[in-house]
Amino acid sequence: MRAFHATQFVLPLPPGHRFPMGKYRLLRERLAAELPEVELALAPAATDGELALAHSPAYIHAISDGSVDPRIVREIGFPWSEAMVDRARRSVGATVAACRMALSKGVSANLAGGTHHAYADKGGGFCVFNDAAVAARLMQAEHARTQGRALEVAIVDLDVHQGNGTASIFHGDASVFTLSLHGAKNFPFRKEASDLDVEFPDGCADDEYLQALERALDELERRFEPGLVIYLAGADPHEGDRLGRLKLSWDGLEARDRRVFHWAWRRRVPLAFAMAGGYGRRIEDTVHAQLNTFRVAAGYFARWQNPGDG
Repeated sequence: MRAFHATQFVLPLPPGHRFPMGKYRLLRERLAAELPEVELALAPAATDGELALAHSPAYIHAISDGSVDPRIVREIGFPWSEAMVDRARRSVGATVAACRMALSKGVSANLAGGTHHAYADKGGGFCVFNDAAVAARLMQAEHARTQGRALEVAIVDLDVHQGNGTASIFHGDASVFTLSLHGAKNFPFRKEASDLDVEFPDGCADDEYLQALERALDELERRFEPGLVIYLAGADPHEGDRLGRLKLSWDGLEARDRRVFHWAWRRRVPLAFAMAGGYGRRIEDTVHAQLNTFRVAAGYFARWQNPGDG
């Protein structure tokens, strides 16, 4: 199973910044040491033309040359730098590459990504460009060109924070189904309407979450027939996350992942996944949750390579 990363492109952050940039390097190192079946590949940088499928040219230009409004920079939460721009482009490029690979091989991954708070004309919440939105639109364009028909994409967002930017970008677009399961009282405090939103109270634990996920996937199936799933596998619903406010256990997170991968596998729908949020009180906990997601994914990738495996 191929997974795309940009861990050598480190975003310079001031001392004490709350974003755990080191989690990406730690995840890559653990994957290399513990899951040799995961083939790690350098992420390409998304081009202006690719980004323009989901973002306004004015916003792309302003981010690229540093002329972006300081208020938007504050909303993003990262200081502007050329390294920030390069990493943001590669975060998108990794999801694009993972989607292409998934459409060919069944399952693929981005070690980062899940930047679902980025709107068409602004970023926010540690998100510069919206990787899932760009990748969905690009896969649709490539599919139409090569297959001569439309590709419907489901974005299954299980980060603990609502995918407000993604919901805004695809509002009214019947070819993309946006599903978000998230904390009701958590960021963003002004939410957008996804095709299906499921909100949880603070302290929600495994049973309530997993039952709601089953119902949501059933509803998705009733309303939509995707040819590709983009899965945001946030680690932040974990009970040890400092920003999550939910109480999923390790077993609950793994069961969540298994339900999503099995749902896609049973329907033979290719799935690309991104790691999205994770802000564990211990960075090792975030990486552990992410590694568990990769273990589940690798098992389902093996099934794709053996079509007779039910």
